[in-house]
Amino acid sequence: MNDMEYTDKEYCLEVWGDWACFTRPELKVERVSYDVITPSAARAIFEAILFKRYAMRWQITKIEVLRPIKWATIRRNEVGAVASKSPIIIEDKRQQKNTLLLLDVRYRIYAKLVFIPVKDRPKEAFAKHQPSADENPMKYYQMFERRASQGQCFTQPYLGCREFSANWKYIESTDNLDYPLAEDRDFGIMLYDMDFEENPQKPDAM
Repeated sequence: MNDMEYTDKEYCLEVWGDWACFTRPELKVERVSYDVITPSAARAIFEAILFKRYAMRWQITKIEVLRPIKWATIRRNEVGAVASKSPIIIEDKRQQKNTLLLLDVRYRIYAKLVFIPVKDRPKEAFAKHQPSADENPMKYYQMFERRASQGQCFTQPYLGCREFSANWKYIESTDNLDYPLAEDRDFGIMLYDMDFEENPQKPDAM
């Protein structure tokens, strides 16, 4: 059983919201969003529904844009300090910054639930729990399908920034879906994800 090979199952979610901001990392001073949701932000939405460290991971396979890309500019109060154990006096650290964000977004995001066999997990995975050697991905498939179909999540999914909550629904069948937006556009260089395997404390961009 330990050497069994598994085929990763693909799932689909439709997500939407009034506001979204998938911040470009190369623009440091003011927040400027990418034109569309990034794969890492899409992954985070799946993880908000189901995530089990060491046992599984999500791999984004496709993103479909369902509404025209629209922009808006707002000015927000932000705190120009990193959270720490010491108290922060907000009045001293408050900064006003412009944000170029997306308006009225809707996407279909697809991802594979990649199961990590017990034999391939690091030692720290067994510090608190020893899984069965013949554990298989079926229980994770069932957990995700149950939670997704019932609208359950561990944390509230969001669209780039936590204040921009995401509405979402589970697409059980991808037959007879509306076509995505028919538009060709060069998005330039876009962040795919962060590589936590080599250096979890300071991951490299992919």
